[in-house]
Amino acid sequence: MPSAKCCGAGPRRARASAVSRAGDVRAAAGSADAAPGYAPSGLPGTEALLAAGGDARIALAPDSGANQYGCRPFPAPDLLAFGSATASIISPAAFIAADALRRRLSAREGAAPRALTYAQELERIRRELLSLCGLSHLRGLEVIFGASGTDIHLIAAQLTGGTQAQPTLVVMVDAAETGSSVPQALAGRHFSVRAALGRGVSAGRPLGAGGVTEVVNLPLRLADGSPRRAEALDAEVDALVSAATAQGRRVLLTLVDVSKTGLIAPSPACLVALRRRLGQAFDVLVDACQFRLAPATLRAYLELDCMVALTGSKFVTGPTFSGALLVPPSVAEKFRKRLLPRALSAYSARADWPRQWPAGKVLDNAANYGLLLRWEAALTELRRFRAVPETDVAAFLEEFSRAVQARLRDDPAFRALPVPPLDRRPLTGMSSWDQVQTLFPFLLCRTDGRPITAEATARIHRQLQAEGCHLGQPVACGHHDGRAVSALRLCASARLAVEATAQGGTRAGAVIARAMGVLDRAARLVRGGHE
Repeated sequence: MPSAKCCGAGPRRARASAVSRAGDVRAAAGSADAAPGYAPSGLPGTEALLAAGGDARIALAPDSGANQYGCRPFPAPDLLAFGSATASIISPAAFIAADALRRRLSAREGAAPRALTYAQELERIRRELLSLCGLSHLRGLEVIFGASGTDIHLIAAQLTGGTQAQPTLVVMVDAAETGSSVPQALAGRHFSVRAALGRGVSAGRPLGAGGVTEVVNLPLRLADGSPRRAEALDAEVDALVSAATAQGRRVLLTLVDVSKTGLIAPSPACLVALRRRLGQAFDVLVDACQFRLAPATLRAYLELDCMVALTGSKFVTGPTFSGALLVPPSVAEKFRKRLLPRALSAYSARADWPRQWPAGKVLDNAANYGLLLRWEAALTELRRFRAVPETDVAAFLEEFSRAVQARLRDDPAFRALPVPPLDRRPLTGMSSWDQVQTLFPFLLCRTDGRPITAEATARIHRQLQAEGCHLGQPVACGHHDGRAVSALRLCASARLAVEATAQGGTRAGAVIARAMGVLDRAARLVRGGHE
């Protein structure tokens, strides 16, 4: 039975091994954040580097050897991995690629400064990322790297921030659908106690006097968890952006595609209408950190002069913490000379920015080898995914979606959260695999049909993780009977699509059976009284 793997001894043995190795990984990770330059002592191991160069969320817990997302810095082949809305554990193939890069980096130790090696390797990553996204032909398109999607939001805020007298207005959807630290990042504030390059920082404090922003959060779902009407949300966004631009204020509109529970907001139609009416009077950041976008959709956003935030750790299934900001030519020209606060050097190295940007000169000539290895792993997954014809990807995702939706509909242990159709035709005028739902949020329900509490859902999620079954972490989604509830998420991913379409698509049934096995286990746990 597919669900038997979920409860077998393999995950327990892996967990014990992880705990025994965690100390070595953490100790070596500290040296990965050391000052750049020559390092006669050599590099830390691959596992250590994969767990380095990020904020406190990437730190490994002493008891499990896993980070905040339940991910360890080495492969777990027996894992039932359907949690790509949160983060992914590195695959064997991606680990081999990261290890090969680490060996190349180690061979250059003592022969060249780390910062130079880092810049050269990151430029290679930059070129391949654009190539795999079908964007190499867009002259003037720039890429800024960051340790996470939250870091990328912080960077975007520094590019667009205003002054004390006239702060930039940031319009975003609520943090429950994007990330709990995103509002702080967009407000230009430290969002953790440790920054990506290893420095201690004060969470909540501003980076500096510049880049001042006012952040407005708009809810995406109602108190009962149902999605707001798109027309109402679009009207609210339109009113805020129109009023602020009429006052001559800088505006940064963030559009999430896709949110934690699978939504696009505001709608692409709203974005297109605002661009037609207001032109370049406001800036746009598309939060596509889930990376559930076809190349045609990505190009369409860039052609509308939108910055696009991506990560390689969710749909693409690279290891946790790899972010990139795509900056279209007109926006790059506007911001390339923007003065950045010195405090940003805690998050960003000079090579993370385009070489010709004066803005990056304030940053340290540092090296984040952890980020480099994580992107190397992510591109390994993306390369394999892009080799699959889009029609084959769409066929598998549609089959997967039908099976999961039917199970969530027919099993009283679950209540699916409504996810409206993903309609991006106002952008591209065409359909692709990214119109298919790949992220499935659901509540766990008692035998009387009532959803269990958020606390009980979190306990079941932890139990599933302990038994080798990964679902997306619980997301707050309103109240039922006066009690807070949260949704788990079962996700399709690029890695699953590659597996399912291999050998003429004969593996699709096995992938879907594993998903059903995870849902089997979740249903048994909730029926077992984990209230």
